[in-house]
Amino acid sequence: MTRRFAVAVCGRRIKWLVVVFWVAVLVVGGMGASKLTEVENNEASSWLPGDAESTKALEASEAFSDPDTMQTTVVYQRDDGITEADRQQVAEDIEAFAAMDGQQAPELVGDDATADDTTVTIDGRIAEPELSEDGQALRVVVPVNTGGPEGWEAMPDVVDHMRDVASDGADGMVTHVTGPGGNAADMATAFEGIDGTLLLAAATVVVVILLLTYRSPVLWVLPLISAGIALTSAQGVIYLLARYADLTVNAQSTAILAILVFGAGTDYALLLIARYREELHRHEDRHEAMAEALHRAGPAIIASGATVVLGMLCLLVADMNSTQGLGPVLAIGVTVGLLAMISLLPALLVIVGRWIFWPKRPHFDSVEPMTTHGAWSRVGRVIARRPRAVWIGTAIVLGAMALGTTNLNATSLTNAEQFGGDTPDSIKGDEVVATHFTSDDGSPVQIVTDAASADAVSQAAAETEGIASVGEPMVAGDTAYIEANLVGNPVSDAAYDTVERVRDAVHAVPGSDALVGGASAFYLDTRVASQHDNNLVIPMVLIVVFLILVVLLRALVAPLILVATVVLSFGAALGVSALLFGEVFSVANSDSAFPLWVFVFLVALGIDYNIFLMTRVREEAAKVGSRRGALIGLAATGGVITSAGLVLAGTFGTLATIPMTFLIQMGFAVAFGVLLDTIIVRSVLVTALNLDLGRHMWWPSRLGRRQHDEQFEDPDPREERELMPVG
Repeated sequence: MTRRFAVAVCGRRIKWLVVVFWVAVLVVGGMGASKLTEVENNEASSWLPGDAESTKALEASEAFSDPDTMQTTVVYQRDDGITEADRQQVAEDIEAFAAMDGQQAPELVGDDATADDTTVTIDGRIAEPELSEDGQALRVVVPVNTGGPEGWEAMPDVVDHMRDVASDGADGMVTHVTGPGGNAADMATAFEGIDGTLLLAAATVVVVILLLTYRSPVLWVLPLISAGIALTSAQGVIYLLARYADLTVNAQSTAILAILVFGAGTDYALLLIARYREELHRHEDRHEAMAEALHRAGPAIIASGATVVLGMLCLLVADMNSTQGLGPVLAIGVTVGLLAMISLLPALLVIVGRWIFWPKRPHFDSVEPMTTHGAWSRVGRVIARRPRAVWIGTAIVLGAMALGTTNLNATSLTNAEQFGGDTPDSIKGDEVVATHFTSDDGSPVQIVTDAASADAVSQAAAETEGIASVGEPMVAGDTAYIEANLVGNPVSDAAYDTVERVRDAVHAVPGSDALVGGASAFYLDTRVASQHDNNLVIPMVLIVVFLILVVLLRALVAPLILVATVVLSFGAALGVSALLFGEVFSVANSDSAFPLWVFVFLVALGIDYNIFLMTRVREEAAKVGSRRGALIGLAATGGVITSAGLVLAGTFGTLATIPMTFLIQMGFAVAFGVLLDTIIVRSVLVTALNLDLGRHMWWPSRLGRRQHDEQFEDPDPREERELMPVG
């Protein structure tokens, strides 16, 4: 960062203009942020790429069935057999379900409903109830249409009403509402209040860690204000892009946005504040101290932010629409957060003055204790005694942890596995359907084909192993629509195998141009697209990170080693997570997108700590030599990087407050990986490599020349002051 910019941001007059500018941005951004949920798209089509067969089938079937219609299955069970009275009760329930047609969603459940007014449509006549072969269960499929993507949030109210209707007067029958509609309602309920819950949890984590780090009852306010303004401003930008530029935004990406802006933003704030406090010991004028701190720490902060932003933008090449949309959403959040932390936060800090550090205010011409007598200074001296043994031993341990990835089954999650915590009603209903019925009529395989080939395609599907029954073709013009019911659970490996067999069978019908979609096909195509994204995006992110490190450190060896250490850290975090998922989280499987998302977060964010460390090591190596500079860099940055790691791990850990397995697993894996990277990889492994390789770490830059290869000896404790950073 140029000194001119650093001086300007915290200038005696410009600092006020900076604050006014961000207040204006907050006001304008806040108007869009409040409407962000209005532009969220949580439909299935917002996840898959347009060239996926299930997506094409969904588009082609719109003439026969509205894509906003969700088949909602009401299942009734009585262990000693369904009675005639039960049948009469179900008939009355069907009349009540039909009466929902044309009503507003909140009216269905009374004055306490929270959904927007959304008109509910019963899409067609409700079919007659189906009795199971054992006579112990009845099911009714109700086609519910809530009128568009925004209706997803109304489904909990609609389904709650249906559950009340089914249970009222059941007289001992066990009732559940399940199928795609019931599952969607329970998922929407899981995401209810997600923004507020995550913000509160993330803010609490940030406040607690800042209090422990600086032991000041007031300092935490400024980073928190800056992060909050950054988040609101970013949400406003994202709203505009979603509204007018077709940016894909869903509940999941907005949840992760809040976590990332608070976590990464606070990390940048910690690094800046640590350097500012250090410079306050050297400069009597706080404006000069901030200018020097911003000038020195700015390049590392900007490089770290750029790494995250470019890493997230690599997701634009992904096939999955949800992953593709996640990239720019998070890139915007980090960009705005970075700008706030290098402009708004410095302005606020110099406005309030030194008292913000109370009760331990840094005084001019005093010693900065953390770099001379701190814990990380002592850790560095221990590593310096046998650096080669330390890095080899650490690498072996991390490699052993990474072997746990052989247990990772990142193929897909069943409907039951998607929910963490208490089992929702729709999952209980799925179990009843699976027990008493041979097929799931609520999640059929959907086939769209040429009308002239409809009979041949229907016969080919009916003869396919795994298909329970095939309905009569519906014809509109030159196109026909066929539904085929699967045997067993529609979200299972067996169902996916059946979909592949159906595709092979119907594609072989000459001139059919058949497309196979439906829920099972959607999950199958998701798995295939995710695997493609893993193979494409992961190498791209590594190349981007490597190139940024080359430019920043002006070397080749150091970037290669740092990328290798972060990949090793990722492997270790993923291995431990895979081992714990089955034992601790009771779900051994993972979503197919899980490895990619964890990789992007851990590599793009984990490299931040190496950037923070190595830029300081490079700065000091030019003055005192490579090995002694490594110890000074560790001592000077150890505390702040550890605090930053705790903040980021804590904020991602808050994802566990959402009862969705994917987010719980990702929150744990990223939090554990960040702590591992912060405490072990950066402080032990990288420092030991620095001490062992010395000047060779900086090849081919001038720091790699022989004059920087000083003879390093374990420093005498009486000479600790020699490790003090040079101003």
